[in-house]
Amino acid sequence: MNITVLGAGPGGYVAAIKAAQLGAEVTVIEDGEVGGTCLHWGCIPTKTLIASAEVLHKTRNAKSFGLELDGTITPNIEKIVERKNKVVGTQVKGIRGLFKSWGVNLIEGRGVIVEPKKILVTLKDGSSQEVDTDKIIIATGSRPAQIPVFPFDGKRILSSDHAVNPDSIPKSLLIVGAGVIGCEFAFIFKEFGSDVTMIEMMPNAVSTEDEEISQILERELKKNRIKLLTSTSVDKVDVKDDAVSAQLSNGKTVEAEKVLVSIGRSVNSENMGLEEVGVNRGQRGEILVNEKLETNVEGMYAIGDVIGGIMLAHLASKEGIVAAENAMGGDARVNYDVVPAAIFTSPEIGSVGLREKQAVEKGIKYKVGKFQFRGLGKAHAMGEISGMFKIISEQESDKILGAHIIGAHASDLVHEIAVAMEKGLTVKDIAHTIHAHPTLAEGVMEAAEDVHDMAIHSPKK
Repeated sequence: MNITVLGAGPGGYVAAIKAAQLGAEVTVIEDGEVGGTCLHWGCIPTKTLIASAEVLHKTRNAKSFGLELDGTITPNIEKIVERKNKVVGTQVKGIRGLFKSWGVNLIEGRGVIVEPKKILVTLKDGSSQEVDTDKIIIATGSRPAQIPVFPFDGKRILSSDHAVNPDSIPKSLLIVGAGVIGCEFAFIFKEFGSDVTMIEMMPNAVSTEDEEISQILERELKKNRIKLLTSTSVDKVDVKDDAVSAQLSNGKTVEAEKVLVSIGRSVNSENMGLEEVGVNRGQRGEILVNEKLETNVEGMYAIGDVIGGIMLAHLASKEGIVAAENAMGGDARVNYDVVPAAIFTSPEIGSVGLREKQAVEKGIKYKVGKFQFRGLGKAHAMGEISGMFKIISEQESDKILGAHIIGAHASDLVHEIAVAMEKGLTVKDIAHTIHAHPTLAEGVMEAAEDVHDMAIHSPKK
């Protein structure tokens, strides 16, 4: 069985390796570098910048831990970006090494589907190569969304792609969009020294999260002196020699040295032959697939950002595994009810399953358990007492419907609950499991206990 994968991002490269593990002859076509947006412009670069910001924050607060630190700590953006590039380079070598280990053939060039089982590749040197295949997995990803009011120039008006390679730290930064990407960059650049203002059309920051989590994050934004204007949009921007002036929907004007636009992403489904071979797409250009991730064209699958829906690297990887298994004759599915997500703000956010508002909309009778980070001895020892654990369960069955954590290491902590949900465990199953002390994970146990008003370290309600 020959399987060809278009795109070597977190969906494509994982699909390729899984198909090779299952015995397929695998070819990957990539016109950039292996790793995709996640490795080069998203997950890894931002988390590397965040790591630098966190170290900077800790050193600035060393006195609160009884440490005397002489001298001035200042961010060197050139060195920070250099470290980021080194981390990315290491990961690139790792993926290429995995391809070699599993016998995956990498062709570097742009592929266009000319027939359901044939791809024409324009190579880096301008020459062409035809690839005949039995099955195709499309994993071409997405790019930052752009609208006419924000013409990206890489100097004054930036996309998230530009923001991971800053050549300077702006004195002032206007961020359009207070979603996941916007909020992460807000904390990064504020710690580096920028005066940050955020504009958001929705009523809340990270509006896709549980409302209580959004409220706590907004409180932390305020504590960090990051200005947030919600229910507001930008009508027009004027680029000047040394600044950008933004006219807002509320009639006010905001000026900043630079503007970072983070208003979502557009799928990469153009100019790759989909129309010619008859692959169905949706209104936003997303490739339409069934529950097995098959397109309407036999033998052709699509995964990750290009199919729309939840745009998360780890979900793309899972879809890659499922598509590879099905391409090899399997019958696999993705459980979209249990997809953990992480936002690397300060503090972090980890979530999985239903938000409370969604439970209400679905008419589900539910119960909620909560526990504050300040109730944990480990949180006080770390100096990280801001945050909350929240678990939502079905009232009758005690089944876990969702969980939402904001606080230190929330991105790690949420996975205990994700595993419990995947295996159909109940709130009581978590509550009855002994958790080591002192750990932050005790907060998960206490929130589970609180669903039934039995949390040991919470006052009586």
